[in-house]
Amino acid sequence: MYRYKDLVLRKFEFKDIPNKIEWINNTANNQFLHYDLPLEYEKTCQWFTKNKDRNDRIDTVIEYQGESVGLIGLLGIDMRNLKAEKYTVIGDTSKKEEGLGTRASFLILTYAFEVLKLNKVVTYIEVGNESSLKMNFKFGAHVEGYLRHDLLREGNPLDRYVLGTYREEFSIPKGIYWED
Repeated sequence: MYRYKDLVLRKFEFKDIPNKIEWINNTANNQFLHYDLPLEYEKTCQWFTKNKDRNDRIDTVIEYQGESVGLIGLLGIDMRNLKAEKYTVIGDTSKKEEGLGTRASFLILTYAFEVLKLNKVVTYIEVGNESSLKMNFKFGAHVEGYLRHDLLREGNPLDRYVLGTYREEFSIPKGIYWED
């Protein structure tokens, strides 16, 4: 597990399911998330059982000062093409705008580039989600494309940016270290 100051990423566990449900169902968090809402306990338990041992994804909990505050992970890990997709949710609304998503992103990207040896990590950001866009720029992501009508929400088309972060352009901040 990587640590950055008072923030740690740890593997998502069964005990984290109630927090995930609460965070994702919270309307302050889910405006830009793409889940079948509301999340339900049984379906989330089935999701966990199905996904916990997969090699093509990593789901972690963001812990800040020993408290679970959000989720971050890598999806679609493609070891043949050395790429993956990153997602981030700061679920504890009292902790938003404190830079925790940025620090957690530095940690998961360090893992992606240093341990998995990926070359590229992409992130999809909906047009209008300016705080996520700005956060991704802080660790060196670049807008690579604009996807018109990429998704539907309640029958309405949504546009998204696709951002890329590259190993050769990524700088690991001082203070990140591995601990068992």
